[in-house]
Amino acid sequence: MMIAVTILLIVIALIGAPLFTVIAAGAILASHSADISPDIIIIEMHRLAASPNMIAIPLFTFAGVLMSSGGAPQRLVNFYRAAFGWMPGGLAIVTIGACAFFTTFSGASGVTILALGGLLYPILRGEGYKEKFSLGLLTTSGSLGLLFPPSLAILIYGIVAGVSIEHMFFAGMVPGLLLMFMLSAYSMYHGNKSHVVKHKFELSILLTTIKGCLWDIFLPIGIIIGIFGGFVSIMEAAAVTAAYVIIVEVYVYKEISLRTQFFSLLVETCVLFGTLLAILLVALGLTNLMIDAQLPMKLLAAIENHISSPLEFLLLLNLFLLLVGAMMDIFSAIIVVVPLILPLASRYGIDPVHLGIIFLANLEIGYSTPPVGINLFIASQRFGKPIITLFKSTLPYLLIMLVWLLMVTYIPELSLWWKD
Repeated sequence: MMIAVTILLIVIALIGAPLFTVIAAGAILASHSADISPDIIIIEMHRLAASPNMIAIPLFTFAGVLMSSGGAPQRLVNFYRAAFGWMPGGLAIVTIGACAFFTTFSGASGVTILALGGLLYPILRGEGYKEKFSLGLLTTSGSLGLLFPPSLAILIYGIVAGVSIEHMFFAGMVPGLLLMFMLSAYSMYHGNKSHVVKHKFELSILLTTIKGCLWDIFLPIGIIIGIFGGFVSIMEAAAVTAAYVIIVEVYVYKEISLRTQFFSLLVETCVLFGTLLAILLVALGLTNLMIDAQLPMKLLAAIENHISSPLEFLLLLNLFLLLVGAMMDIFSAIIVVVPLILPLASRYGIDPVHLGIIFLANLEIGYSTPPVGINLFIASQRFGKPIITLFKSTLPYLLIMLVWLLMVTYIPELSLWWKD
C-alpha cells in the first residue's frame, strides 16, 4: 500500500501537481508509516516561519522584482560593454558579468535568461559570435550569481543548515569569482579565434555609462561592505536594499510608477515568495520526520560500509548532487536534501559551510543539465530552440564548470579562506 501511494505521489508530481502539495502528502504519509504524530509538521512549520532570517527573503525578492521591471538590465549592459567591449570576447564577458549581477538579486536564473537573453542574444549574434556559443553562454550564465550576496539560495541554505549566512556569503565570493574568471578566459579565447567585433575603448562613454548606472553599482558594494563589515545584519541589509531600490527606480531613474506599477510588482513578489514559503514549510516538516525516523543515520551506516575516506565521500556526493540538480529546482533540493547529507558530511569531517558551497555549485551546474535542467527549458522558450540544441551548446561551459566543481570540492581553502 505504501509503495503504491509513493509511486502515485511521484506520478502526480511529474504531471505537474504543485510541489508543496506532493511534499505535504509525503510528509503525512511518512508520519503515518513511522507512527509519529503529524503535529510535528506544524511545529516545524512554525519554527521556520518564526526564524528571524526569514524576513530577508521577501525583501530581497522584492528588490529583484523591482530591478528586473526597471531599467537596471539595460543600464548594466551599457556599462559592462563600455568597460570590457574592447577586449577579445568583450561582449561575452559583459554577458557573464551582467547575468551574475542580475541573478544575485533576482534569485532565479530563469528571470535572468528571460530579462537579459532577449537583450543580449541579438547583440552577440550581430557582433560575430556563433549561434552555438551565444546560446550556451546565455543558458549557463543564467545561474552564475547564486554564490554572491544576497543570493536567496545562500539565505535558504543558511536557514535550513543552521549555519551563519554571513559565513556563507564570505565562502561564496572566491569560488564565484573563480568561475566567472574561467568562463571569461574561455570567452576571450573564442572571441579571438572567431575574430568578433571589438569596440574601441572610450573613456567618455565609460564615464557616461557609469553615471547612468551609478546607483545600481552602489547597491552590491553597499551590501558587501555592510554585511562583511559587521555594520548591518542580514535582515537590516534586506530592508535597506528594498528601500534603496524603491527610491532609485521610482524617484531617481523614474522607471517605475508608484501609482500604476507598484501594486502589481508587490503582488508578483508575494506570489514568488508565497510559492517558495509553501514549499519551505512543508518540506522542512518532511525532513524533520526523516530525521526523527533516523534516516540520516541509516544512510550513514550504509555508506560507511563502502566508503572509507572523505575524498571518496565527496566524489559520491558530487555525483549524487549533480543528479539532484538535474531533477529538482534549487530551493526544493536545499530543503529536502541538505538535512539528510549534513550528518554524513559531518561524519567525514566536511565543514558545513564548505558543504554548502559544494551543494550550490552542483545545483548551479544542474540548472543546465538534462533531463529537467530548468535553464534548458526556459532558454528553449526564450530563444525558440530545441532542448537538445541548447544542451549541445552548453557542453563546453559544463565542462569548464565541472573542472571548477572539482577545484571547489577538493580545495576547501577556496571556500574557507576567511577562517583564521
